[in-house]
Amino acid sequence: MKKAVMYGGGNIGRGFIGQVLYQAGYAVSFVDVNQELLAALNTQKEYPVRILKGDSYDEVMVQNVSGIDGNDLEAVSTAIAEADICATAVGVNVLKFVAKPFKEGIVRRFTTGSKKPLDIIICENLIGADEFLKGLIYDLMTDEERPYLDKVGFVEASIGRMVPIQTDEMKDGNPLRVCVERYDRLPVDKAAFRGEIPAIENLVPYTPFSYYIERKLFVHNMGHATTAYLGQYMGCSAIWESIAVPEVELMVLRVMQASALAMSKKYNVPYEDLNNHVENLIYRFSNKQLGDTCARVGGDIKRKLSPNDRMIGALRLCSEQGVPTDYLEAAIAASLLFRREGEEPMTPEVILESVAGLSKTDDAYGRIMRYYAQLTDKKPLSAIISAIKTERNSAVIV
Repeated sequence: MKKAVMYGGGNIGRGFIGQVLYQAGYAVSFVDVNQELLAALNTQKEYPVRILKGDSYDEVMVQNVSGIDGNDLEAVSTAIAEADICATAVGVNVLKFVAKPFKEGIVRRFTTGSKKPLDIIICENLIGADEFLKGLIYDLMTDEERPYLDKVGFVEASIGRMVPIQTDEMKDGNPLRVCVERYDRLPVDKAAFRGEIPAIENLVPYTPFSYYIERKLFVHNMGHATTAYLGQYMGCSAIWESIAVPEVELMVLRVMQASALAMSKKYNVPYEDLNNHVENLIYRFSNKQLGDTCARVGGDIKRKLSPNDRMIGALRLCSEQGVPTDYLEAAIAASLLFRREGEEPMTPEVILESVAGLSKTDDAYGRIMRYYAQLTDKKPLSAIISAIKTERNSAVIV
């Protein structure tokens, strides 16, 4: 049986990548430092993935799995050396800790193990994650070892499946159970593979892959965050509650359509295709069974309002492509009011200047602050929408 090493046994690792690898015929070894998780994987050798749909669900049993202690450098590097494919889903901040095991595994592979190219599917929410991980590994290698990296594919992936924080109710008596939405397409960077592209169902090899990276960040993630920010403003705690508010749904639709139009112009992709994706996302956000919260989706403002991330990155994309940004500016204004327990509150000026990198002389800065003032005064979203329509002086809004 083919062997896969999945670095990270969390929600995405088990709830998405582990499932598709198993269904493609791989025995999957999860590398993690959670000892309870590892013990359960090595005892049960399988785990359930519950696919939520409407008021019902399907369940898939992922079998032929095992766990490897991430602190055991010898075991991890041996598994990497022997793997047919590897993947990561550990979080951006943890990538620096997986660099050494990958370095040791790659060196072992090409000196004493398999000489076949090794592809690593990188499932991290970071633009340029491929070069970032490759650079971390490169820095640990000697001059003699660095040529081995020519045989390693650092393959970026775009993770579209939504996997919420797992509650005890979702685990339903099995701590390994993961509840997920049905969506299971996995776009990957076609040009980055060094070996043969694996025969994995719903794998979508594509080039230029920046299209899928930006679609995920500036359409999906941006729309999801907007749902959270506007939802909290409207007094909602859950994403499904927020998107059920007509004014929120309309504004989320408009901001995603703006990004979709900008991407259509930038990549010469039919707008209709992107708009179908937008409408599908609106439907997916309404999945009550996912139980995702506005606090989780909107949290970590310092990251989500950074210059290249979902909100400000989408604003810049639309501006560059000549697409109106008024709805997006109103959504960013709502993010300035967002509060999450445990996060230090910041003034709107600090967020826009120090976090988002906007200048007070930027036109967008002034418009965002104008919307912020309106929201602070509790102006209804319906009134803001009406004002935007009037200012556009058009019945056609995209």
